[in-house]
Formats: sequence, structure tokens, C-alpha cells
Amino acid sequence: MATEVQKRAVGAGTDWWRGAVIYQIYPRSFQDTTGDGLGDIKGITRRLAHVASLGVDAIWLSPFFTSPMADMGYDVSDYCNVDPMFGTLADFDEMMVEAHRLGIKVIIDQVISHTSDRHPWFVESRTSRTNPKADWFVWADPKPDGTAPTNWLSIFGGPGWEWDGVRKQYYMHNFLISQPDLNFHNPEVQDALLDTVKFWLDRGVDGFRLDTVNYYFHDKQLRNNPPMVYDTDGAGMETDTNPYSMQNHLYDKTQPENIDFLKRLRALLDTYDDRMTVGEVGDGPRSLKTLAEYTSGSDKLHMCYTFDFLGPAFDAGYIRKIMTTVADTVSEGWVCWAFSNHDVIRHVTRFIEAPEEQDRVAKLSISLISVLRGSICLYQGEELGLTEAELAFEDLRDPYGIRFWPAFKGRDGCRTPMVWEAKAPHAGFTEGSTTWLPVPNEHAARAVDVQERLATSVLAHYRETLSFRKVHPALVDGDMTFIETNQNVLAFTREKGGERLLFVFNLTRERQKFTLPARFDSVTPVDMPGFVSKLEGGAAVLEGIDVFCARV
Repeated sequence: MATEVQKRAVGAGTDWWRGAVIYQIYPRSFQDTTGDGLGDIKGITRRLAHVASLGVDAIWLSPFFTSPMADMGYDVSDYCNVDPMFGTLADFDEMMVEAHRLGIKVIIDQVISHTSDRHPWFVESRTSRTNPKADWFVWADPKPDGTAPTNWLSIFGGPGWEWDGVRKQYYMHNFLISQPDLNFHNPEVQDALLDTVKFWLDRGVDGFRLDTVNYYFHDKQLRNNPPMVYDTDGAGMETDTNPYSMQNHLYDKTQPENIDFLKRLRALLDTYDDRMTVGEVGDGPRSLKTLAEYTSGSDKLHMCYTFDFLGPAFDAGYIRKIMTTVADTVSEGWVCWAFSNHDVIRHVTRFIEAPEEQDRVAKLSISLISVLRGSICLYQGEELGLTEAELAFEDLRDPYGIRFWPAFKGRDGCRTPMVWEAKAPHAGFTEGSTTWLPVPNEHAARAVDVQERLATSVLAHYRETLSFRKVHPALVDGDMTFIETNQNVLAFTREKGGERLLFVFNLTRERQKFTLPARFDSVTPVDMPGFVSKLEGGAAVLEGIDVFCARV
């Protein structure tokens, strides 16, 4: 079976991931085929034609492994099986075959920094201090007064340690109490995790999205984190609603030993044809530096993404700052960009200033990210211009949101079911009577079947824009050079193989005129999908939320 699946893999022998467009699928919200109100793998297979129609290169599947679902599958209890709520391994194999038939690579989410507390490894580890897996998790004695070994905090609230009455020790957890951290300092743990990666490689998967890739190791000396000191620029300390951001996380993550493990992981992947890794780096102000370290050379990760474009900033100065910092810092590595994913407020909601801007901002967003240097991740539903769903507290399923409500509403607002048919019950997501999260009426009105009929829809724009990207090699992996300007516009060129394209983005709501540099003595305007490039007397004329493109 695995051999046949591997034979179907497309693009063998190429760096297909460099400049790739990856579509993230959140399985429990994509398509239900059983009527239980939860998406499943057969549903993914059923809807792959839609994904292929966008012109993407790969899909990334959020976790579908066996799990008690305390954190919606990011608490794994069996790395080598499919949770029954999603289907079976046979369903997965069928999905792989169909994806590869359509020319789509398959990337799966590897959550190996921690397990579920119901994973057999942890069940055994907590029974005593002398069992074979006693040192597979991060255990430590209390301080003399009974308090936790360090001041480390959990991202999901409270201390990063939990007391276990059987071992009479604390165990570390960066996330939920039910998500104990694995001890990567133990070579047996590394070996066991690499075996689980090999399981999926043998099954034919094309790549791995590595959840919290800089969280694998902790400081063996168990030193306390110091307070975070922000360069506030007058804005004050940005603690949001979570005290986790008040610490400078020097010791509970991003340890130097991680580099050697990433090399071991890469060495394993390199024994297979054409596989890749994309790491999630959450390291605050150090994220780009960490990304550079993890992607330098050809012996660690293929690429990483950070959270730099997953916040509220959507202006020319900020984007230029991030992109130039990347160019200066990540000289050898490769970056993957995203505006939305399963953990953040949908970007249309973050970026619009008024409801009537929804479609135009959605279109300009994909136009912009599609011409930046790097690979890109799209999140299901953004091709419909979906906004963040407003949910009542009683509808929440996300433990993070429940913990910090009402100051933080959690991540469920971006995880509501995909909308396929506007007039069907639950917008075609399920034939059952209920859904695991509500389907907002405003989302149903933007369903796929509605937008298929509109030549000017956001969906049509995504398809046309990604097609535009593919026919211009400079946009896939060409050089990028910014143009200095004192105007509130983003101007740069992309260049490769004799083709040089100029882009000027106006992210403001005001009309702008941008005088083209004198060195561009020959300029041919090029209309990007959905936008008209206007040139008047050597100046690009841009309306609010607009783009100018030209061949120079």
C-alpha cells in the first residue's frame, strides 16, 4: 500500500516547497460525511476537488490522530493512528491517493513537544520514578516549600507545572495540564518520536508541519525565566490578557540542544525522496532569529513560519519592516507566510475598518501575500472572505478561550464549519442535526456554491491570483528589492530570469500617487486580477486599498 502511495507522489526530486502555496484544512470543520456534526477524513477527500481548483500545491492537515480532544487533537494519545471521530487509516490512505491524483502534496501536523496525559508513555511514566519510561517526560521535585520547581508559566494560563501525587513530583506542561511535555534530553524519546515520523513517511506523506518546534527542549538546570523588558516605543508593555508574555522565555523553550534534534529529523527525511518540514516558531521578539537558526544550511528545517503577520498590523511600514528584517536575518533559510490560521482571528476581521471593505480587503490580502518572497499558507474559508464568527460563551469549545473569557474569546471564532451550500442545512457541512460549532448565517451567505456563480467573487479572485503567481516565476522564488519611499505605500520589485515586476500597494483608504523611480525608464502596466494598474505621467495612481503592477 505505502509503496503505491509513494509512487503517486508528484514533483519528485524538486524543492517543490520553495514558493509553494499550502492550504490548511482543519479536519473537524471541513466536511462531515457521517452526520455526527464533526468533519472527517472522508469529507476531506470529498472536497479535495475544491482545494485543487484554487491552484494550491499542498494541503496541511491539522491533527487527526487518536486523542481525548482536550485541545482539539493537539493532545495526542497515539501518533500512529487516526482518531475514530475522523475515520480510519484506510480513509487516510484513500485521501492520500486522491490528493496525489489531483497533484496535491499532503503535509500533516506533528505535535511532538508534548503528548496527551492519556498517552501510554505518560501513563507508564507517572507510575513510579523507576519504570522504563520514568524519564520520558519533564519531572522535577518541588521546592522545599512545596511550590513548583520554577516560575515557568503555561500559555493556556497558570503555572507550567502540575503536581502528581503518585510520583510526588511536578511535571512540566507548556499548554494544558493534560498535555505533559516530553523530555527531549532523553535519546530514547527522540528515537521513539522519529519512529512515529517514519511511520507517516512510509505511508507516503510529503511533509510535516511541526507544531511549536522551538518548545522541544527545556533548560536542564531549571533556571527561572527573567521578566520581559519590551522596547515599548511609548506603547507600554503588551501583556494582552495573558501573563505568559510578562516573562522572557529564556529557559522553558528555544534551547540550543534543539538544533541537533532538528538535524536528526532532517537526516531521516533525507532518506526519502522529496519530503519537507515547515516549523512553527513562536519566540516573541526572537522569532526571526530563531527561524534563521532553524533553517540555515541544508541540514535542519526546510522552512518555518512565525506569527509576524498573524496580528492586527496591516500597513506598509510594518510589512516592509518585517520583510527587510527577514532579508537581513534569514540569509540562508526560507520563510512561509500566512495571514490566518486556526489559532488567530481571521485576517479580514483584523484588517477591515468597515464592513463594506470586506471583499476588497480579502482580495488585496491574497494579492499581497502571493507576491511576497516566500511560501504561503492559506486557511480554509479565507478564499471565501470569511470573517471571525461571533460566538456565545456557551458555544465555546476551546479551553484557551474558556479560561480567559471574556477578555479573550478563544480560537473557536476562526474554527467554525466550512460553508459549501448556502441554502442547505448547516451550509452543507453536515446532514446531521447539529454541528460542533455553530455555522453563522453571514458565513452561509458566502458559501462556495454562491461564489462559484459570481465572476467577481473572492473565491474567483483567489483562483485568478494564484494562477497569476504561477505564470510569473519571479513571484515563486525570485529576488525581492524594496524601493525607498516617504509615502504610505509598499513598493518593491520581484525579479528572476530576465523578468522584473514592480508592485506598489496602497493599504490605506486614501487615494495615492506614487512617482516611479527614474531608473524605470520603460514601464508596462500589468493588471493583477481584480485590480487595474493606472499610470499617469510617470506616476502610479492608486485608489484606497489598491495595487499597481508593471513590468520594468
